[in-house]
Amino acid sequence: MVTRRQTLGLIGAAAVSTVLPIAGKARAAAKALRIGWQKNGVLALAKSQGALEKRFADRGIKVTWSEFTSGPPLLEALGAGALDFGPTGDVPPLFAQAARGNLLYIGTYRGSGQGSAILVHKDSPIQSLADLKGKKLAFKRGSSAHNVTVKQLRKAGLTLGDVTSLDLAPPDAAAAFKNGSIDAWSIWDPYTAIAEADPNTRVLTTAEGVVDSWSYFLGNGDFVADNGDLIVEVIDELKKVGSAAQANFDQTVKALASITGVPENVTNVVLARRGADLGAVSILPDAAVEYQQALADEFYDLKIIPRKLDIASIVWRPKAS
Repeated sequence: MVTRRQTLGLIGAAAVSTVLPIAGKARAAAKALRIGWQKNGVLALAKSQGALEKRFADRGIKVTWSEFTSGPPLLEALGAGALDFGPTGDVPPLFAQAARGNLLYIGTYRGSGQGSAILVHKDSPIQSLADLKGKKLAFKRGSSAHNVTVKQLRKAGLTLGDVTSLDLAPPDAAAAFKNGSIDAWSIWDPYTAIAEADPNTRVLTTAEGVVDSWSYFLGNGDFVADNGDLIVEVIDELKKVGSAAQANFDQTVKALASITGVPENVTNVVLARRGADLGAVSILPDAAVEYQQALADEFYDLKIIPRKLDIASIVWRPKAS
């Protein structure tokens, strides 16, 4: 699992090992594909099956994997050239683009709105979103939970200024929630489902019907520009893996639990949520671009990100065959 310090190490190593192309000569075909992944979804399944390794074996492409607990550090490494490809929720790319990271939107995958939730303790006096006022609420700044928190608080006529926000990565937030040092936790699956399995946890609200469940695959800008055909194949393979997984639910639960370390009963909850579909992988559709642009405009207006963003300017499209 890659920590913040290790992320910086990845970036440093990438900077040292980068070799600039000779002027006037095309770059050689990629011989490595460096993937960042998190403990969920179709990419984790592809890792467990060695699907991408098998697809690219005859071309001598080595696939390596680095695990991250959330999108922000993953995209930091991606934008700096320490990774080539990775998944994230809706908010991390906004912060990465605002920081002028070298990355491109490639494709999308879909989860369930039920998997993103604000959790409280079973016996907590917090019974409604309005009761969060003045309370300690943890979420990872710049993650999809940031968006869920903003929109859920708005439903109750509140803003982030009405709560004590704590910027905690999922493992740290889980520990803080467990020991009672925070009042509420905004988080996504599988962390949501893991916490729900504890009888002392209660779901205050989910993102269903409030936040669209778009998630994204992004790539390092230079890598994608030089390896467009390879990227098309990556998305194609992930769609195949996801579609096959949806058709064999029980086996998928076992496989995903094995690679992530999340218990099978918890993994079953994640995959069985309404709207979850591992096969819903595609090159970026226009609807997802429009969603991201609206979110970027909202976060700029709220002064969460420092500048206006043009999402379409960093959207990659495959060349017409």
